[in-house]
Amino acid sequence: MTRETGLRARAVLAGEISPAPVRDAATVVLLRPARAGVEVYMLRRATSMDFAAGAYVFPGGSVDPRDADQSVAWAGPAPETWGRVFGADAATARGLVCAAVRETFEESGVLLAGPSPDTVVADTTGDDWEADREALIERRLSLAEFLNKRGLVLRADLLRPWAHWITPDVEHKRFDTRFFVAAMPPGQRTRDVGGEADEVAWLSPDGALRQARDGEIRLLLPTVRTLTELSVFADVPSVLACDREIVTIQPRAAEVEGEMWLVMPDGHDGVS
Repeated sequence: MTRETGLRARAVLAGEISPAPVRDAATVVLLRPARAGVEVYMLRRATSMDFAAGAYVFPGGSVDPRDADQSVAWAGPAPETWGRVFGADAATARGLVCAAVRETFEESGVLLAGPSPDTVVADTTGDDWEADREALIERRLSLAEFLNKRGLVLRADLLRPWAHWITPDVEHKRFDTRFFVAAMPPGQRTRDVGGEADEVAWLSPDGALRQARDGEIRLLLPTVRTLTELSVFADVPSVLACDREIVTIQPRAAEVEGEMWLVMPDGHDGVS
């Protein structure tokens, strides 16, 4: 925990300031086969960002109110089904799934959508795709408008639920984030799209964790937990077939011998 966050944590715990409001968000762990297991797509957030600056993260971000637009053509589990999995109402669940698809496209160029309920776009690298991607980022175009213009169906069936994390009360920006996993669609490829990230990489879960232990990269607690969970899988199909029980995790701040730590609710180690 940084000195600034530690000071804020003490103030929140003392009741001197109120916790920041929580925003719904979605994160997608993109997977591809590797010689030994799987690799995940990660972005290093630019050091100029005011949240998780310099950390390696998965694609994701806040839900746009327009993400819940019911005009989106939809294939796969209904929003009500996602809501039961994530403990949310149908409108919130629709927004989370749509945000997952939108943010993945914005931050990696990968689009989990296709011309029909059983197909997926094969290539998203042209100038016209890039123009639409930038329009989505700048909120000049909603996901529904983007998909409808191109006659595309959102492929909710390509996503799998993985986790649910809520940012600790002591952080200055807070998110109620649902984690998804998804395999790279055949034919598509990720690309360094810039913006909030200044570097991208495909990393094995073990490799990313090792780099973090060696001080080469910075990882947030939910990212460490997710990478640790993924490290035991032999291949991408095994990850997608995993039947996950989604339990909400919200680390809390605690002072131990004069130092502030984030402590996991289930007794796992925290991070200072």
